[in-house]
Amino acid sequence: MSTNHSATAIIRIHCPDQRGIVARVTDFIHRNNGNIVALDQHTDRDEKRFFMRVEWELEGFELSREQIEPAFEFAIATPCKMKWKLHFSDKTPRMGLFVSKMSHCLYDILARYQSGEMKVEIPVIISNHKDLEEVVGKFGIPFVHVPVTAETKAQQEQKALDILKEHEVDFLVLARYMQILSPKFVDHYPERIINIHHSFLPAFIGAKPYHAAHARGVKIIGATSHYVTSDLDAGPIIEQDVSRISHHDTVERLIQKGRDIEKIVLSRAVMAHIERKTLVYKNRTVVFQ
Repeated sequence: MSTNHSATAIIRIHCPDQRGIVARVTDFIHRNNGNIVALDQHTDRDEKRFFMRVEWELEGFELSREQIEPAFEFAIATPCKMKWKLHFSDKTPRMGLFVSKMSHCLYDILARYQSGEMKVEIPVIISNHKDLEEVVGKFGIPFVHVPVTAETKAQQEQKALDILKEHEVDFLVLARYMQILSPKFVDHYPERIINIHHSFLPAFIGAKPYHAAHARGVKIIGATSHYVTSDLDAGPIIEQDVSRISHHDTVERLIQKGRDIEKIVLSRAVMAHIERKTLVYKNRTVVFQ
């Protein structure tokens, strides 16, 4: 969004499907002199569930920011049995990054951040290795080394949580962070931890999935970005993409293509999250346009 544009309010909704929801929501905005700039909706007929994202300009809106939530809750959300979230476009999310040794996703995110394409603040980057400390230092972002072993995992996760709290981090991105987060850790950031992995799972598990895939002669590779849950690699999917390959591609070429897809898919997922375009229901993610 250009800085010349008015700040906006964004409401994301899901509720039992029923007549007149769009009319009621848009009328609420209209009656308070709001100008809608984006609206997207979806009805899951199998679940009989309605999903909606609506965004309107705050300039000239007759309710203050503090008044919007109680007014909307009383007039619409409670009668319609809605689950909903309110955000404001000029509140910049604070994103924490977790990294290990691989740099491709980190470089991509930092480049988008530095150029202003990714409108976030990055107050801290945490790593279980020191390999990327110099890279992070070039961007002037605090780098904290939190090594993890099986014996120290619980203690070190608590240390990481303390660091994130200190820096008032809103959500986390695992930019090829090669550690499994415990359910206790994940519970602190529900639907606010984004991960990336190759789409070979579960067919090609282990440390060298591209080598295994090459040996099998696969014809397509890809990447998946998802919200992290306590169920490993089974959280709600945000973004995916694929690339066709052939017998001409070496293992090295597969790895290069795979990393290209990984960083693009991860950045798309992060952008969808910071633009408040995702809505999770029953381990599925609705991604609004």
